[in-house]
Amino acid sequence: MRKGSLILLIALCGFSCKEKKTVKAGVKMQDFIISISQYARAQDPDFILIPQNGEEVLFTDTDPEKGLRSDLIQAINGYGVEELFYNGDSYAPDDYRLNMLRQASPGIKIMVADYLSNDADATNAFQLADMDQFIAFPRYNVNYDYKYIPSTVHHENANDIQTLSQAQNYLYLISTESYAEKASFLDAIRQSNFDVVIIDAFFGDDLLTFDEVASLKTKQNGGKRLVISYMNIGSAEKYRYYWKKNWGLHHPLWLKKKYDGYKDEIWVKFWKDEWQEIIYGNDNSYTQKLLNAGFDGAYLDNIEGFYFLYHKD
Repeated sequence: MRKGSLILLIALCGFSCKEKKTVKAGVKMQDFIISISQYARAQDPDFILIPQNGEEVLFTDTDPEKGLRSDLIQAINGYGVEELFYNGDSYAPDDYRLNMLRQASPGIKIMVADYLSNDADATNAFQLADMDQFIAFPRYNVNYDYKYIPSTVHHENANDIQTLSQAQNYLYLISTESYAEKASFLDAIRQSNFDVVIIDAFFGDDLLTFDEVASLKTKQNGGKRLVISYMNIGSAEKYRYYWKKNWGLHHPLWLKKKYDGYKDEIWVKFWKDEWQEIIYGNDNSYTQKLLNAGFDGAYLDNIEGFYFLYHKD
């Protein structure tokens, strides 16, 4: 065999093995989401689950040509996606992802969080989401990290929102950097009229209390709304309550890979028992903390970890 042919064969074999690992990890991510849902809904049958990104997870064997995975769809209520129509530059729809999301909608609510370099594009971003019956939270130029509450609410209403399917808009506010104290952060949310609020369950190191979460469930105009907590299930965050001082990359071994661009996060082998026990299944788990605090659901981030464990981009 010629040297060039051997190199090609090795490359093809490496690609094939990598893809098989990716698919296998994708199925494990599906199973992980379903297990979180089963655990939470055993205590609160209405608990809402909204995974974000990695949309292939919606499909059997993570393959859009094989159709939606029905038990996964039944385990969730919505799907979050970033940079679908706008990616920080100009209008640049991601047709591959859009087609997957259209297959899943209207069975689940699709929630779009585009990033805009030009704030004037917000009107079009909302219109594009409306056309597909998605709901949108376009981040203005200064709001890449979800720090600010917009001054206006798209499709503002005084309706009582009891299910995610009823929502016409949402607020995505997972950074608290703009607020010096918890009271001002909570007051700012209370004074808004968003149908759904996605926030972190912690202000600094303090887990929000049941009463604090309950106080956010009424819009300023009197309508009821849903309060959802962010929860990262695809990467470990060094500033969380569960992080141990002696941990680091490969220590434990399931802390698998550096997360480019996020120095305080590490991609995890999310199927490992130790990580899953951090997320659900016991009294000290993240999901249990959300249930105890009275959140209406969880917004599951870094679903695409099943891909990035084996690929660079």
